Amino acid sequence: MNQGLVAVVFSVGMLAFMGIGIPLAFALILTGASMAYVLGFWDTQLYAQNLVAGVDSFALLAVPFFILAGELMNAGGISRRIIAMAQAWVGHIKGGLGFVTIGAAVLMASMSGSALADTAALATILLPMMRAHGYPMSTSAGLMASGGIIAPIIPPSMPFVIYGVTTNTSISALFLSGIVPGLIMGIGLVLAWKLTLRDIALPEGEPLPLADKLRATGKAFWALLMPLIIIGGMKSGVFTPTEAAVVAAAYALVIAVFIHREMSMSQFHGVLVRAAKTTAIVMLLCAGAQVASYFVTLADLPATMTGWLGGLIEYPRILMAVMMILLVIIGTALDLTPTILIFAPVMLPIAVRAGIDPIYFGLMFILNGAIGLITPPVGTVHNVVAVVGRMRLDEVIKGVNPFLVTYLIILSIFTAFPQIVTAPVAWMR
Repeated sequence: MNQGLVAVVFSVGMLAFMGIGIPLAFALILTGASMAYVLGFWDTQLYAQNLVAGVDSFALLAVPFFILAGELMNAGGISRRIIAMAQAWVGHIKGGLGFVTIGAAVLMASMSGSALADTAALATILLPMMRAHGYPMSTSAGLMASGGIIAPIIPPSMPFVIYGVTTNTSISALFLSGIVPGLIMGIGLVLAWKLTLRDIALPEGEPLPLADKLRATGKAFWALLMPLIIIGGMKSGVFTPTEAAVVAAAYALVIAVFIHREMSMSQFHGVLVRAAKTTAIVMLLCAGAQVASYFVTLADLPATMTGWLGGLIEYPRILMAVMMILLVIIGTALDLTPTILIFAPVMLPIAVRAGIDPIYFGLMFILNGAIGLITPPVGTVHNVVAVVGRMRLDEVIKGVNPFLVTYLIILSIFTAFPQIVTAPVAWMR
């Protein structure tokens, strides 16, 4: 069978189905069916088995529980207390609400692992405050979106779970790999925010008394304890990443109902419904991707791609740079989850053949895909900020630009100097 023809069916089929408005999960399923027809390997039983196999994974149980934890954080007042604590410490300086956004984004990323949930929480609370204090709304909205995508990098990260299951890579090691890069992303946003506001006059306030700062920190104590329990438990071997997701959801529920007492059982029902809907979307994507992935493997398309990139295998840095550029382009059209499900199983074997550390490649893959969440024209995080902030989408996209450039610089630095990622992981392991 001509592998080039199968590759054309795969790529053109995906674009065609998506172009006519078919949801991505069904586009994956139909693309798999098209490939099966071209390969002459149509078998309905095999097709059904792959659909089931796409979601039949113990590790994937982490996904619904991390989603639930994020919903509980927002409904139970955890996110609001984290933002209030950050505001107490840095809210008084020039552009302080931006620094509050960045600090809260980093802290919330260590609890939920969901870019959309964190972005929605940040935008709901902080955008009205920024508007009231005369902040440039386009830039502020861009900062919200850019801060939200730290969530897929700092553990616990739902995309790391999906990547680990898809590529059979250690999820615990992937979690460890995201700590330092996530903090660097936060530092990069701080620098970009300061440069963006250097010529803009913004009000400065008086710093709060230390007692008020400590009071706000005390109110956020239970929230701050959450990442320590999750990451500490995984690092010490007390529980696996999947079990950590259950612990995170249970802990968030206890805080919301019994400590903060901000969520009733009727609200809890709504939280469960929202988490179930999001989980269903993710799982259907996993099922559809498994069908497409099976026929991609059957057609040996990874070997075809290896042939295309074969001349670069002896030059790992150049190969890595080429793959990152490809993923940046892919990120303009695809969301993070389908990018993982479709391209990670194809690209990882090539990277391993070139001697690239699989954990490092996984981190870079997810970082690139996360950047795709704020890359136009798709950029799903843009839409969240635009809807919550009642802004035009083009305003949000314009405001993202300085932070997008910052992230691309960070991505380039990590590509040129992989030790920034690999050395901390080796030390922590």
